[in-house]
Amino acid sequence: MTDYKATLNLPETAFPMKAGLPQREPQILQRWDEIGLYQKLRQIGAGRPKFVLHDGPPYANGSIHIGHALNKILKDIITRSKTLSGFDAPYVPGWDCHGLPIEHKVETTFGKNQPADLTRERCRAYASEQVAEQKAGFIRLGVLGEWDNPYLTMNFANEAGEIRALAEMVGNGFVFKGLKPVNFCFDCGSALAEAEVEYQDKKSDAIDVAFPVEDADKLAAAFGLESLSKPTSIVIWTTTPWTIPANQALNVHPEFTYALVDVGDRLLLLAEELVESCLQRYGLQGEVVATAPGSALELIRFRHPFYDRLSPLYLADYVELGAGTGVVHSAPAYGEDDFYSCKRYGMSNDDILNPVQSNGVYVDSLPFFGGQFIWKANPAVVAKLEEVGALLRHDVINHSYMHCWRHKTPLIYRATAQWFVGMDTQPKEGGTLRERSLAAIEQTKFVPAWGQARLHSMIASRPDWCISRQRNWGVPIPFFTHKESGELHPRTVELMEEVAKRVEQEGIEAWFKLDAAELLGDEAAQYDKSRDTLDVWFDSGTTHWHVLRGSHADLAHRDGPAADLYLEGSDQHRGWFHSSLLTGCAIDGHAPYKELLTHGFTVDEQGRKQSKSLGNVVAPQKVIDSLGADILRLWVSSTDYSGEMAVSDQILQRSADAYRRIRNTARFLLSNLNGFDPQQHLLPAEDMLALDRWAVDRTLLLQREIVEAYDEYRFWNVYQKVHNFCVQELGGFYLDIIKDRQYTTAADSVARRSCQTAMYHIAEALVRWVAPILSFTADEIWQYLPGERNESVMLNTWYEGLAELPLGFDLDRAFWEQVMAVKVAVNKELENQRNAKTIGGNLQADIVLFGEAALVEVLNKLGDDLRFVLITSRVEVQPLEQAPAEAVQSELPGLKLLVRKSTFEKCPRCWHFRDDIGVDPAHPDICGRCASNAFGSGEIRHFA
Repeated sequence: MTDYKATLNLPETAFPMKAGLPQREPQILQRWDEIGLYQKLRQIGAGRPKFVLHDGPPYANGSIHIGHALNKILKDIITRSKTLSGFDAPYVPGWDCHGLPIEHKVETTFGKNQPADLTRERCRAYASEQVAEQKAGFIRLGVLGEWDNPYLTMNFANEAGEIRALAEMVGNGFVFKGLKPVNFCFDCGSALAEAEVEYQDKKSDAIDVAFPVEDADKLAAAFGLESLSKPTSIVIWTTTPWTIPANQALNVHPEFTYALVDVGDRLLLLAEELVESCLQRYGLQGEVVATAPGSALELIRFRHPFYDRLSPLYLADYVELGAGTGVVHSAPAYGEDDFYSCKRYGMSNDDILNPVQSNGVYVDSLPFFGGQFIWKANPAVVAKLEEVGALLRHDVINHSYMHCWRHKTPLIYRATAQWFVGMDTQPKEGGTLRERSLAAIEQTKFVPAWGQARLHSMIASRPDWCISRQRNWGVPIPFFTHKESGELHPRTVELMEEVAKRVEQEGIEAWFKLDAAELLGDEAAQYDKSRDTLDVWFDSGTTHWHVLRGSHADLAHRDGPAADLYLEGSDQHRGWFHSSLLTGCAIDGHAPYKELLTHGFTVDEQGRKQSKSLGNVVAPQKVIDSLGADILRLWVSSTDYSGEMAVSDQILQRSADAYRRIRNTARFLLSNLNGFDPQQHLLPAEDMLALDRWAVDRTLLLQREIVEAYDEYRFWNVYQKVHNFCVQELGGFYLDIIKDRQYTTAADSVARRSCQTAMYHIAEALVRWVAPILSFTADEIWQYLPGERNESVMLNTWYEGLAELPLGFDLDRAFWEQVMAVKVAVNKELENQRNAKTIGGNLQADIVLFGEAALVEVLNKLGDDLRFVLITSRVEVQPLEQAPAEAVQSELPGLKLLVRKSTFEKCPRCWHFRDDIGVDPAHPDICGRCASNAFGSGEIRHFA
């Protein structure tokens, strides 16, 4: 028998089946660097509409983790897809470089008592090392960006720009100095931002304390009594005994009812609703003597349990009845509500007692407890209360309590003199910062939409922003305050610009070594030079000013908000999104972004947070080394980021399986474009076979859906659509059908060139669809596509060569949908027959289809080409009513099938079982169709 293999158009390509991503990706990265891909993108972007995704800077500390990878890959998918959509989409990566974690790292390495200038020098060096390490990790992920010129908040220009941003806010009237309780960490020795606070369980001493009445007659009158028959005390409940030495007032709710309760030896004043639970807690029996509304008790005075001072009763709406006694003890230096309550009643800053120092130790002059650390002093306070007979109950409870997110140690509220950005301060022009920010939120698009309500509630209820810190490694607050009045120098904004110029040349050290006389001259002796530094959230929160309109001003929009999109994790509603909103509204009157995209956090398959102790941490470096960055990128795209994102070795393996399907589809297309030159062989749409025209039309419709999904940041939809297209329309239908035509027809026949034209169009579209996600693989595919092309798929836009089926086309979309449904039903029955050993393969089957009239009409349009669509050697179509009893009802209503084993011989060239083998005497081994295709004029294929 003759070997006819040489007469077939067998697939051939150098595009490797085995991806070998861990080895191949670094080579592709090197090529991108050699051709200057990012710079070329900027060149082709000149004149295009701009799309600015502003990078929320990661903190320059530690190796990149899976959260970093998720965030950077999402950003890269967006900028790449926007580039393909015809935008100039630059990406300038940034790093947050100041702040306590770096200073703490330096302190633990070199000790706490270094000179301040040496500390700053070492912090800068450490941050530089961390930036270099993280940058290498991000580049390895395939993220395209201005890596040679990123923004660092510690760059001199950015430090100077941040000072200028502060000057804008000072000039607009939003910055003030005030005494106020702020989150304070003893380990940091500094105030903390709200975003630096986390909650953990803590054991605390819970105590009920009696405060004896001073104004007995007033209290009796308030309860409608002529006098008090017994010694009387009001009772408070607190979980912070250490605050009792700083008590200066008591609070009751004006609308609650309070009761005087006779417990035998004395009267206790409690909220009526809590009398029963309190007496049970104290182990006492009692009887209510009288009741009165809280509003009647205002300003009645009680005595401190062990100090010679009085505590008046103030009315406060924040008093609750959930636990305790319905009475709150007020230490205004250590509670925000307490502070404002006492201020409303006329207490001055000078009157507020603040015996706790910044190291958590009471001042030495505090009676009974001086020199003690507050947490260790709790038992001493409890013992003192018991000694004076004021302790009614002492328990130890476990409750949620605020902790420092760095040191994991408990925090306190502590009144300190700090610089604030006022939320409700009336600026020189326009609305308050709260009003501006809430209005800006309404003008911002949120993805997902729930982010809007979340950020709105945070802004609506947030206190003034404490922006000052008492650290070394941070941008200075370059203020001069008058030694007597405490007021800012009248030329503060002008002086800040002079400082900014110096910082621009020398960095923040320029301020710390500055002699005030250099700027103030003879006035210097009258002013104090601030040594405070800015909250690190101010660093990143002002990057819209000192990056997009400062160090990288050429990349920003010239009108409106500075960025189209900010994209970060959901924790940034109280972090970077939040601080950026406040600074943008304070400086420009609007948000610095048009749109906010929020992604969730990574968890394992069981929904558990990743931790080393659980052994469920997925390190991006390990994934890259074993599977490749494209697998990590595909996982990111496949997951709905609006909630928690599950990742594990098993999940990543599933991504690898999906990747292989996409890669194999691309390889099939490339291998079957062997010998195809689009300049010579590309057919116009009207000359292509109907099935090929449908395939191109289906690709066009899918491209529209994919581009829309990219535009709306629904990357999981992109993944699903691309994967399903490869599995179903291509792998399960079109590519399966055209194998016979591609392999067996004449090399230069219309039949073959038609399907090659379709595959060329599909490949050109597919490589662009996956380019934002499978960035390495797409560029690899690009190198193997036929025809002249530029250096990278990213230097192009979405493919424009796809033709839509014309209106009125006979074999239209609906027609092929019906045919696909029939093919699915036929495949199912053929599988059953193969399993039953009735046939060896599909081509050994003779099929009779019995269908309803409408279906018969549809199928008959394909004529003899129907057998090629169903991939069988012979197909006959009959009316449904002619179906014999042995015909099988298919899964498709209105269709029955009869499958028989062919009685004919198998053609060794096309593998079809035909009755015309040997019809050509010159080639007696093969069927007539193959003889014509290989040695004659070739068959005519009409539709498929």
